[in-house]
Amino acid sequence: GGEDTAAQGDILGSIAAAIRRGQQKKLLALIQEALQSGVDAQDILSGGLVRGMNEQGEDFSASRAFVPEMLIAARCMTAATALLKPYMVDESGRSRTIGSACIGTVRGDMHDIGKNLVKIIFEGSGIQVYDLGADVPAERFIETAMAHHCGIIACSSLLTTTMQEMRRIVGLAEKGSVAIMVGGAPISQSFCDEIGADVYTADAASAARAAVKLLTKE
Repeated sequence: GGEDTAAQGDILGSIAAAIRRGQQKKLLALIQEALQSGVDAQDILSGGLVRGMNEQGEDFSASRAFVPEMLIAARCMTAATALLKPYMVDESGRSRTIGSACIGTVRGDMHDIGKNLVKIIFEGSGIQVYDLGADVPAERFIETAMAHHCGIIACSSLLTTTMQEMRRIVGLAEKGSVAIMVGGAPISQSFCDEIGADVYTADAASAARAAVKLLTKE
């Protein structure tokens, strides 16, 4: 009954706090404890890890946290999802995912810190990610998305000179077959609207929230 849910809430809160503080050892110990006391891996993921990453993302947007903290939290997230993976399977023994996305930094652009962060939070949110790396031509995004039936193409650009490459991705994509998400320092909502992309987000945590919405059609 009641005290079970309270106890579960407490441990999920502690998990969220540990990931925000970047306390990897403590985080993994808390996850083990939660699993042993019968908390579902999916609840640990959404109620603990993703919640912590989202809060961290909000802090990041409000400049209360910075790139190093985000990267430490992201590393914790990677370790935590690796620990949870064996528990994240459906009845048939397959990994439970809500859908897939192919992500990359557009052609001519070698920046990948932001993209790597998005990848980690996407994976942590139950999305299968096909990471194309940096300097990716528009055609490769489309080919990969089609080959793997991805629901999302997430492309990033950190240079004003490469952002036009996103327009090509939108142009090549079959309208309605895949959602195009754009992000990166020079990108804005108005640019997203102008090129006809589907979603613009300012940071990795909100990108993951938007991606989950797109894939689960909430």
